[in-house]
Amino acid sequence: MDIAAMFFQDWEGIVRTVLVGALAYVTLVLFLRISGKRTLAKLNAFDLVVTVALGSTLSAIVLQESVALAEGATALALLILAQYLVASFSVRSQRFAAAVRSEPALLARNGAFCAQSMKRERVTQDEAISAIRSQGGHSVSEVESLVLESDGTISVSFLAASAS
Repeated sequence: MDIAAMFFQDWEGIVRTVLVGALAYVTLVLFLRISGKRTLAKLNAFDLVVTVALGSTLSAIVLQESVALAEGATALALLILAQYLVASFSVRSQRFAAAVRSEPALLARNGAFCAQSMKRERVTQDEAISAIRSQGGHSVSEVESLVLESDGTISVSFLAASAS
């Protein structure tokens, strides 16, 4: 095993990474400006998947010599186009929207956990309490509602008596 090769192989690889990386980044920014704010909105699980896939694709373009810039740009454009089409069809068809979008789930209400909902959504009480703490609370008894949103975040509304 060549330990030196783990740290440096040649200047050609570094120059390629700098040039292709800069061009791929500019390409991604340009595509995102063209496609609009919705592309990175993370409003639902599909949006989150596209965002992660864009990052992964950019990484592959920059680091894998077997991926040419034109191929990578095509992959980025394809992901953005797919996200655009799904969002467009979702706006036009309730059935399509229901198929690709998850609905928010109530995890706690009026100071008590909704056990069935938490089980269905695979959220533990420790995870829920952590979300409560991250938004300034201490326990579920302070919570009016705890909602697992479509994008995977947890929203907390506190009972009026608990508000400081």
